[in-house]
Parts: sequence; structure tokens; C-alpha cells
Amino acid sequence: MIKTEKKSSRLQRKKRVRAKVFGTAERPRLAVFKSLHGIYAQVIDDAKGKTLASASLSEIKKIKNTMDGAKEVGKLIAKKCIEIKITSVVYDRAGYKYHGKIRFLAEGAREGGLKF
Repeated sequence: MIKTEKKSSRLQRKKRVRAKVFGTAERPRLAVFKSLHGIYAQVIDDAKGKTLASASLSEIKKIKNTMDGAKEVGKLIAKKCIEIKITSVVYDRAGYKYHGKIRFLAEGAREGGLKF
């Protein structure tokens, strides 16, 4: 499978997921994006169209783009959510399979106190 087919397949899966997943003020959406350079997480209230909190690998010092780094990003986003009194979120994996860095980010967020 060539790279463009892989990306377009992920984007089609993302569309299907986004048709069903919607973030509200009580239970915002935890959206994840990963690249070759890092992993990023945002907590979004779709009703207002606002980003409530965000975290990325670049905010954490001396952590590389590995599964451990993804877990630390999950813990960081959970900490930021707890500070603004958000305890429950809807997980939007953006068409990625639930394994590897995506799974570790979710586990880190759960360890930090978020409920999915």
C-alpha cells in the first residue's frame, strides 16, 4: 500500500468516527494527532468550538517520541483537565488504530484521572 492510500484510508476512518463522536461542555472530546516528530492531544468542546486544553510532546523535557512519551502526554493532558474541572471525556483517536502510542496516551490519561 502506498503512502497516499494509507493516509486517505485513515482520513475516511476519521470521518466515520467524527460522525458519531461529539464533545459537549460536560464531556468534551479528547482528540489525538500523531506525526513523525511528536504526539499531540487536545480537549475540545464541539458545542462552542473551543479548545479547552492541549498537550504535546514538546512541552515535556527529555522525553522522546516513543510509547513512554505518549503516556507522559496522556498524563499531562489529564493533569490540565483536572485543573479546569474536567473528569470525563470522549476519546477521538482520529482514525488511528487503538494500539501503540494511541493506546499508551489513553492509558496515561486514565492514570492521570480522566474517565472515558
